[in-house]
Amino acid sequence: MKILTFIISILALGLIIFNVTQIDMNAPFEGQSIIAIITVIASLCVILMMAILRISKRIEKKVKERR
Repeated sequence: MKILTFIISILALGLIIFNVTQIDMNAPFEGQSIIAIITVIASLCVILMMAILRISKRIEKKVKERR
């Protein structure tokens, strides 16, 4: 599970990098730029969710060790 979350996070980071290059800085909220912005935000959410998942698994492991 740990490796999978890292792979998904790396893919999301790659999507962020790609889509930032697709944003037209002169008109960021028009045409394809808005799609790129939405994808960047979605990728950031994925990275955040994977971090939360890793932390929750770590907490779960520590709770099981104490029992």
